[in-house]
Amino acid sequence: MHVKIELQNDPLESWIGKKGEPVIISGPCSAESPQQVLDTAQALASSGKVHLLRAGIWKPRTRPGSFQGVGTQGLSWLKAAGDAVGLPVITEVANAHHVEACLEHRIDALWIGARTTVNPFSVQEIADALKGVSIPVLVKNPINPDLALWIGALERMDQAGIKHLGAIHRGFSSYNNRHYRNAPNWEIPIELKTLVPGLPIFCDPSHISGRRDGIHEVAQKALDLDMEGLMIESHIQPDAALSDAQQQLAPDTLSQVLESLQFRSSKPVDQQFDSQLEMFRSRIDEIDQLLVSKLAERMGIVEEIGAYKHENNLTILQLERWREILATRTDWASRQDLDTTFIRSLLKVIHEASIARQTQVMNRPPVND
Repeated sequence: MHVKIELQNDPLESWIGKKGEPVIISGPCSAESPQQVLDTAQALASSGKVHLLRAGIWKPRTRPGSFQGVGTQGLSWLKAAGDAVGLPVITEVANAHHVEACLEHRIDALWIGARTTVNPFSVQEIADALKGVSIPVLVKNPINPDLALWIGALERMDQAGIKHLGAIHRGFSSYNNRHYRNAPNWEIPIELKTLVPGLPIFCDPSHISGRRDGIHEVAQKALDLDMEGLMIESHIQPDAALSDAQQQLAPDTLSQVLESLQFRSSKPVDQQFDSQLEMFRSRIDEIDQLLVSKLAERMGIVEEIGAYKHENNLTILQLERWREILATRTDWASRQDLDTTFIRSLLKVIHEASIARQTQVMNRPPVND
């Protein structure tokens, strides 16, 4: 997939003023009253660990009877609280009206929610409203695991002239997932980082975990994957919150979670360590080269098998053989202390490629002499 997004140099440092440390965005899921927003902001600011104050103003809820936010009046509460504690503020927008209201109230940054990212018409409406405006915009991943939609929303912001651009990984909807509210599917934000180098990606552990006791695990994983920051919901009285109470942390609990996280560098700071790391990587390069060579050799044999099946009018799928491969290879992996789930996944990918290759062989048109 070809992606062209022009990012400004040092985007985080230029609009947050922080460099070399994860950026923490926190605040209540929803602004509920001026006092609730201010009390939360004061408690968060006193920790010295939060860089941006967040609050939802318009809440796109699944059911109509749910609390759907206080509306535009909450923008003045949020901005006043941010000014009172010296923190820039950020909120979610879903249409042009929201953008105009945020600009009028001098909101410092915006994010586009998952339910909006999924709709290119809504994203384009927001992009059109932002043309000629210099404001940071973060784009959450769409509800479903569709990387193209996520990138498309980022491209629309880029084409509107937004240069302080970032993404928020909040997980993806999945049916009956008992461990996560929204499955993280970590491979998708990793692919985004690969396709758009330099794009700041923040993780939203609150929406991924959906519960307080899962936030630390998700946050640590995100930092270990070199994400630039975290968006974690915090409420002065989380049990009394009008929305998503089960996933919000009290400010002092948030401070404890942040204190316990391991903040690791993405680059070696010691030259000797760097040399050792390069030595390990060279060994991996050699092994990977051997793996690729052996896979190519294996696919060559697969082609021969496909030709043999074609000549003898045999089906591509030989179920007993496939079962035998799964059983024997996972046994071999277990003896080598390898994760058998990983091996089964790898075998399935290889098997799918083998079927595709044999399908090509068996459906080639006959050669006329």
